Amino acid sequence: MALILAVAVPGPFRSPLDYLPAPKLPTPAIGTRVKVPLGRRNVVGVVVSIQSDSRLDPARLRPAIAHLDASAILDTDILDLARWAADYYHHPIGEVIARCLPPRHRRPDAATLRRMLAWQITATGLACDLGQFVRAPAKVRALTHLRRAAGSVTAAELTGLGIRSEVLKQLEALDLVASKAALAPGGAPASPMGEALTAHAEQAQAVSAIIDGLDRFTAFLLDGVTGSGKTEVYLQAMAAALAAGRQVLMLVPEIGLTPQTQERLRQRFGEAVVTLHSGMTDVARLRAWESVRRGAARVLIGTRSAIFTPMPDLGLIVVDEEHDESYKQQDGLRYSARDLALIRARNRNVAVVLGSATPSLETLHNARSGRYRHLHLSARAGNALPPTLRLIDLRRHPVVDGLSEPLKQAMAETLAAGNQVLVFLNRRGFAPVLRCSDCGWIADCPRCDARMTVHSRPGGLRCHHCGTARPLPPRCPQCGAPEPMPVGQGTQRTEAVLKQHFQGVPVVRIDRDSTASQQALTAALEQIQVGAPALLVGTQMLAKGHHFPAVTLVAVLDADGGLFSADFRGSERLAQQVLQVAGRAGRAERPGRVLIQTLQPEHPLWSAILDQDYHAFAKSALAERSETGLPPYAHLALLRAEAPTRDAAWTFLETASGKLQPAAQGVAVLGPIPALRERLAGRYRAQLLLQSSERAPLHGLLRRCLPELDGLPEARRVRWSLDVDPIDLY
Repeated sequence: MALILAVAVPGPFRSPLDYLPAPKLPTPAIGTRVKVPLGRRNVVGVVVSIQSDSRLDPARLRPAIAHLDASAILDTDILDLARWAADYYHHPIGEVIARCLPPRHRRPDAATLRRMLAWQITATGLACDLGQFVRAPAKVRALTHLRRAAGSVTAAELTGLGIRSEVLKQLEALDLVASKAALAPGGAPASPMGEALTAHAEQAQAVSAIIDGLDRFTAFLLDGVTGSGKTEVYLQAMAAALAAGRQVLMLVPEIGLTPQTQERLRQRFGEAVVTLHSGMTDVARLRAWESVRRGAARVLIGTRSAIFTPMPDLGLIVVDEEHDESYKQQDGLRYSARDLALIRARNRNVAVVLGSATPSLETLHNARSGRYRHLHLSARAGNALPPTLRLIDLRRHPVVDGLSEPLKQAMAETLAAGNQVLVFLNRRGFAPVLRCSDCGWIADCPRCDARMTVHSRPGGLRCHHCGTARPLPPRCPQCGAPEPMPVGQGTQRTEAVLKQHFQGVPVVRIDRDSTASQQALTAALEQIQVGAPALLVGTQMLAKGHHFPAVTLVAVLDADGGLFSADFRGSERLAQQVLQVAGRAGRAERPGRVLIQTLQPEHPLWSAILDQDYHAFAKSALAERSETGLPPYAHLALLRAEAPTRDAAWTFLETASGKLQPAAQGVAVLGPIPALRERLAGRYRAQLLLQSSERAPLHGLLRRCLPELDGLPEARRVRWSLDVDPIDLY
């Protein structure tokens, strides 16, 4: 009897599809890729099991076209993780497994990779005077980056930083750098290098606890105030895992954090470290993935998708800034990388460390209930003191161009003392609103329930939700009055205001517009690290994990929006955001201070923030969640639908509610209701909320009813999705 391949293929299939092996070829192993026909096209799937029979008539089964791998490239660890994710998030198994492959491995026509080149600084390059290249900034940038790398750097990574191969070849001719074959799959692992810092008492206790738990599944919450040295704890625990012959996975929330973190890891562990994130080219991602999969690279640092990377010797997982929303995928497979890190560590029987200065309420609840081991770092490392926080009451000190007089004075004093100022405003663009002062007309997005943002570079109106752009109108379209006025502050406008008020002082803006490329972000961070007096202005990209020793003043311009958020997590996000950005101040020997402009100085949330007592806030917030039956005291799933017409979205969700309600034992089915922003990109959105005090009834209901929802005629007229454990209800 012929063997049957169960193949997970990308598509809306909740189970693998059955195929015959390719004719005249050996049976492929579980975990290998096969090229198979699907309808009229060919796709890449992964063999997840081999069986002797099929639910279909074997005569109807189509054979695979080709077997793409000689041996398994996805091991049992990753296949088990994918199965768990598909089951928990109720997502097609083929779509989940596709996440486990680098993009190039998902293509049936991908060409063979060429030999990869890497570059390394020479002894001559280390000793040379960079001043001789004053007219060749690209050479200075290349030498500076390679000096910091403490090992070889791939050509692809250097190209991503804007350093062309011609520049490197010119430096090689001068014996300042040397080329070599990059870290090859299957090569010998690099030995740890670099000296650990002397750990203070709390750090030493945390390191000891993690090392003691490396040989079994243990979940640690490393709860440390900003600047307390969490990264050094990670590094010393990693060193112990590497010394035991294990690999380490470190997750970070944003691509923007990888240059600084990667540099620290490479200084400590040399060529054992590789990076993986979506900002890399497909070829660079594949090379890094293969290097880790084959065990040549021993430390992988990456963003959320790195959780799916095969690591045969995995011995430790670190999730930095575990509270960050970036760990939750918001489309397609809506998974939480933090939660999958816990599942993978449990499956592999290894330790996982969740680190944060402002842990999520779910993580704190698990630590306090004993599910996680709670480690504390209560003091800043070295001689650094916590910053002082103060509110500026905007009812007494009105703003002009977004800045109050006390804040401008504090900025001037800080710059005069030779220090840097960080201005935090979580709103990019020039101004959030364009309004006619004569008739009150406001520039709304024609496709969204949102206002268009004014941008100065490039000039025009832009919707930050759907991307619609149009020129600034010379006159009001409603009454004809000339030049409608920008209202409110965005990072571009704040940058212009700061340049006007503090002429001659460099202003560095960091947001998605100014740092769209990795090269631009790296250049901005390098400018800040010089330490000369400067004004830094930006969004939450500036608040996450960066170490700016010269910043002694942090200004928070507009934080009141989070005080009255329509989302139940609004206050949690505000507390985390303000305390995280406050932590950028005074991280070295210089004392820091934080000034927060607000129209609501009496709001109770500010009391906990001013005391820098996140745990007092968390205790109160958890009590509220308990009373209202919200996470972590309940479990949610959100069924979303969108369609070109409001009626289509509502009809589907009303029909879905009718299917779910009779089967909903122990589950509340709430809605449908319009989404908070009902119209987005020309489509109408509505949602149905499922709420249960226990996970089992919620997931049991979804398993029973989702196949029925798949077959509804109404489902074909909408785009619908399921979000298990949503982080927002938008």
